[in-house]
Parts: sequence; structure tokens; C-alpha cells
Amino acid sequence: MKRENSNRTRIVGLRFTPLEYAELEKRFRASTCRKLSDHIRSHLFNKPIVATYRNQSLDDLMEETAVLTSELRAIGNNINQIARKINSLQTVPDFKGHLYLFEIQRKRLFDKMEEVSNHTQKIAEKWLQ
Repeated sequence: MKRENSNRTRIVGLRFTPLEYAELEKRFRASTCRKLSDHIRSHLFNKPIVATYRNQSLDDLMEETAVLTSELRAIGNNINQIARKINSLQTVPDFKGHLYLFEIQRKRLFDKMEEVSNHTQKIAEKWLQ
């Protein structure tokens, strides 16, 4: 693939007021251009600029999904540790204590699974709009 800017040897310096630069940077951030110079060049030569559109409600749902995922991983790790400990126990009292801990983690897991289900339902509703 040939580099598009391989013959760019001329430099043009521009000065902006802070407000002008803030507006330029806002437009640049809203576009898919990787470099500010590409964005300015597109404007100068009337090339199409692809603007990104962010749906804040979907961003919030994605953030919530990430939190739920990390909580589920932590619960899964706890259950694995309890299972390993139960497999190595020799006495009944130790077994009962760890079985109680296992039940607590199992309850947390099912509560989180219900949250994930509700969260998935919200995403599906947003998607279908």
C-alpha cells in the first residue's frame, strides 16, 4: 500500500485563538481522523469527513457490563478457591464452614446472574429501538 503523504515536504503554520483551537479540536475528536493534520487537510480539500456518533445510553450500558463482568469473575474465583479447599479438607467441622461460605458465594453468583439478565434485556430493548 502506497503511503499517501510520502511527498509532503511543505509546511504551513497556522495560529488560532484558544476558542478557535478548542472548536477545531472538538470537531477533530468527533471525527474518525487519526491525526489533526489529516482532519485539517480533509477540510481544506473538501474531502468527506466521517463523524462518529456516540450514544451515551449505550456507553453507560457497556460500562455497566464491564463492571458486572469483573464482579462475576471475582465471584467465580471465590467459588473455585472454596471448591479447592473443600476437596482438601479432612474434618467435618471444616467442611461445614466452607460449605457455608460456598452457599454465600453461590447466592451472590445467582444475584449477579439476575443482574446480567436484566442488563441484557436493557441492551436488547435499546438495540430494537
